[in-house]
Amino acid sequence: MSWFKRDSHEIVTDAQKTVRTEGIFTKCAACGAILVKAELEANLQVCPKCGRHFRFDARARIENLLEPGYQLVDQGLRSTDPLKFTDLKPYKRRLEEAQRKTGLDDAILNAIGHIGPQPVVLSVMEYAFIGGSMGAVVGETIARAVDRAYDTRTPLIIVSASGGARMMEGIASLMQLAKVSAALARLAEAKVPYISIMTDPTTGGVTASFAMLGDLNIAEPGALIGFAGPRVIEQTIRQKLPDGFQRSEFLLEHGFLDAIVERKNLKAYLQNALAWLSAAQELKSSGEQAAVGI
Repeated sequence: MSWFKRDSHEIVTDAQKTVRTEGIFTKCAACGAILVKAELEANLQVCPKCGRHFRFDARARIENLLEPGYQLVDQGLRSTDPLKFTDLKPYKRRLEEAQRKTGLDDAILNAIGHIGPQPVVLSVMEYAFIGGSMGAVVGETIARAVDRAYDTRTPLIIVSASGGARMMEGIASLMQLAKVSAALARLAEAKVPYISIMTDPTTGGVTASFAMLGDLNIAEPGALIGFAGPRVIEQTIRQKLPDGFQRSEFLLEHGFLDAIVERKNLKAYLQNALAWLSAAQELKSSGEQAAVGI
């Protein structure tokens, strides 16, 4: 009858047991493994069993990529709901809820700092803020990052995580595609390196603009990357798509990406890539100067 004994007068109910373990575990959608959240966080939100890359919030990614002492910049911009848009709920309320949930003004964070010895301008999207959708504030913040990289001749890195343009802002959202793309064209003319990192998901207008314009386009394993989603495409063309369609591995195989890099290796990869791009830039500049001298 040892099961009937108790060490104290406290009676623990099933509900209390549930509360004590709530939020401690999570399940990997890829392999079904039950994971301790603390261990998952320590592993950079990557499943230790199968390597599935969970979504990584913007602050954590900046912390992971940049050396200590980095600075967050271009903050304080907030959408004004120009269309007074309402679907299931008012857009203004969606913004307020997203701001409370994430602690961000919008779906983007800009930072300046270093990766190893190399100074960089880093712009990171936050999917938890209305699906990482790109409205006027996101477009303006990224444009400011591009301008900062141009003015200081500092390499630019943009990390995308987005469902695309933000429909609640209508044409003001779509204008950001042209705005950011034009700024990147100016950056390219100045021969300032731009590295695009695509994470799960990178879709819609973000893919159709700045995410695919990098001097180096890389992605995390298994990321969904495309314009229209697979279901929309299948319904439109009425054909079954190949296995893995629009995933990082499929895009790399078909020449749309330069590399797939696991999250744990990303910082070291970027440090090497930046060193190579900087050396190539210096070599090209010295060659052009020599040609002018002749």
